[in-house]
Amino acid sequence: MSMIRSIVRGTGSALPARIMNNRDFDGVVETSDEWIVQRTGIRNRHIAGEGETTVSLAEAAARRAMEAAGVTVDEIDLIVLATATPNNTFPASSVQVQKRLGMRHGFAFDVQAVCSGFVFALTTADLYIRSGMAKRVLVIGAETFSRILDWEDRSTCVLFGDGAGALVLEASVGAGTAADRGVLVSKLRSDGEHEGKLFVDGGPSTTGTVGKLRMEGREVFKHAVGMITDVIEASFEALSIGPDDIDWFVPHQANRRIIDASAKKLGIAPEKVVITVEDHGNTSAASIPLAIDRAVRDGRIKSGDLVLLEAMGGGFTWGAVLVRW
Repeated sequence: MSMIRSIVRGTGSALPARIMNNRDFDGVVETSDEWIVQRTGIRNRHIAGEGETTVSLAEAAARRAMEAAGVTVDEIDLIVLATATPNNTFPASSVQVQKRLGMRHGFAFDVQAVCSGFVFALTTADLYIRSGMAKRVLVIGAETFSRILDWEDRSTCVLFGDGAGALVLEASVGAGTAADRGVLVSKLRSDGEHEGKLFVDGGPSTTGTVGKLRMEGREVFKHAVGMITDVIEASFEALSIGPDDIDWFVPHQANRRIIDASAKKLGIAPEKVVITVEDHGNTSAASIPLAIDRAVRDGRIKSGDLVLLEAMGGGFTWGAVLVRW
């Protein structure tokens, strides 16, 4: 039976000009390149400078995605922007991007699920398309986590970077089978019992300040692989497929050890895993679209490929999406 699918028309990304490598932490915190690489796989990350914000990076990524898709802003109905580091408490950063793009129609809103944000935003955009409320959607993940880091905490400040990635989704009629192009299945989860394991210690309604990122790294690692496996296996079951059926695995780029352990547990071949954590660090909601854009532009992800996305973030939130390019 035919059904509306959300197909990916184009991708784009944007990174701050400044690259901070592991050796740049000398004199900042007690750490080393060897320590960081061994525990995380990270060698570099981009750090936003003056004039570079979540909104400016999101705008740049959105423009590149629209250019790749061959569409103009007049053809976009909705902007869904995933971020935990908005330019302002309000208005939503998506509305500010809407203004910068010159979009005077449609609607825009932010999604906040921290590192899972892009998966949640993509799922939300797909629901709007399948309901008929939108035909083309800009889905953006954008972050400037460097602005909420405690630069004296070596357990967190070495992990994160800034950036933005975007996709243009478009409504298309499919046959209703796993062979269709577009978003095929999404699985989302959350469990607030874990809120104290990864959080920011401030907010408008509590401290009246922005706050700084705090994390219990071992606890996050302990839960990550199991939670990721849960939603991926549920996604496989929904389509009656297995790990051998996917062409590419694009995980949230938080930690190389988590990525490797998850792929191994799921039986996903290492050569199918797209990894950018070495160059970007953890860019939270931006990490998946940044990795997607790289893999699309270097020719790895091609039309017809079955791509698995997954992420886990503070809350905890976690989720997976299967999309055929």
